[in-house]
Amino acid sequence: MREQPRVITQEILHILIKDTEPWLSCDDCFEMLDEYADRRLVDRDDAHTSMVTHLEACPACAEEAASLLALIANDE
Repeated sequence: MREQPRVITQEILHILIKDTEPWLSCDDCFEMLDEYADRRLVDRDDAHTSMVTHLEACPACAEEAASLLALIANDE
């Protein structure tokens, strides 16, 4: 059975061509995630540039950040 070719969606294309400077690894992102979430809940405009850049280009980390923000928001 032949595998169907994968389709590159606009979302995937955006992720592939996104300028990721300043670069931040997923490990670095996870280390900073708690502090980032705390700052975002206090001030929505307070964003660490490399963290925002990474979250825009990394669906796995973005999902983790969104889950953490929702969890913290529900606790307050």
